[in-house]
Amino acid sequence: MASKSRTAIPVVFGAMTIGSPTIGGLKVTTVEDVNNMLDLFQSRGHNEIDTARLYGGGTTETYLADAKWEERGVVMGTKLYPNSKTSGATGPLSYTLRAGDVRRGLLDSLKSLNTTKIDLWYLHGPDRETPLEETLSEVNKLHEEGHFNRFCISNFMSWEVAKIWELCDRNSWIKPTVYQGAYNALHRGVELELLPCLRHYNIALYEFQPLAAGFLTSRQRRNDFQEGSRFDSKYALSAMYRSRYGSDIAFDALEIIQSAATKQGLSVAECAFRWLSHHSVLDTLLVQAT
Repeated sequence: MASKSRTAIPVVFGAMTIGSPTIGGLKVTTVEDVNNMLDLFQSRGHNEIDTARLYGGGTTETYLADAKWEERGVVMGTKLYPNSKTSGATGPLSYTLRAGDVRRGLLDSLKSLNTTKIDLWYLHGPDRETPLEETLSEVNKLHEEGHFNRFCISNFMSWEVAKIWELCDRNSWIKPTVYQGAYNALHRGVELELLPCLRHYNIALYEFQPLAAGFLTSRQRRNDFQEGSRFDSKYALSAMYRSRYGSDIAFDALEIIQSAATKQGLSVAECAFRWLSHHSVLDTLLVQAT
């Protein structure tokens, strides 16, 4: 049971780095460590966990089940990403957003989490080869069957958010109420078009990458990324993080933040979180387990 929250902004426990040690790049690889982290997280008054079907090669959800998340009384959210369309994945962990895969993906997650229902369920990204009507109709059926409470979306363009909401409204299907996206002091593009769209449709913004995938921690150097970080070329998504945060402009901004932080006796990470707390437009902050 969570204590009273000590923060003004709701905080969600991101489980992306949890899973089997046989999966490369994970930071938390024992159930004991998961339990210790959840104990600390809940002691600070927080009670929501975010995971995904594909995290940890499918093992993250299993680890959370082994940590008996449901007995802790926490809110659980998980996501389904159409990886067969974006990366050509095959096998049991390969999904599209066709109706059959949508159903299989959610039921696979429920089985791995050892439960029959979760609170938040996300479409983790678009499958632009599948008609939205097919996907959203199946999402609605799964909701009516009682498998989840809140329908959520992540990594969609603003025009897709609008189209999804309008289709759901027109067909009396469950509408999305949460959007999860990258947002921090260096990555503020959502403020231009996506945020007004979310506000128009009364969709909450759940922010991830508050420290810009570790860029806002003073550990990265221009043309010399830290070994073992998300920018390390050995990491599967390093190219994405380098393209998003590894430019000369980003390093110029980092140097300005470092200078200001030093004058105030703060770390760059503290400044990043302070900006999110006092100057951003997010509704909920997602922090990763490390």
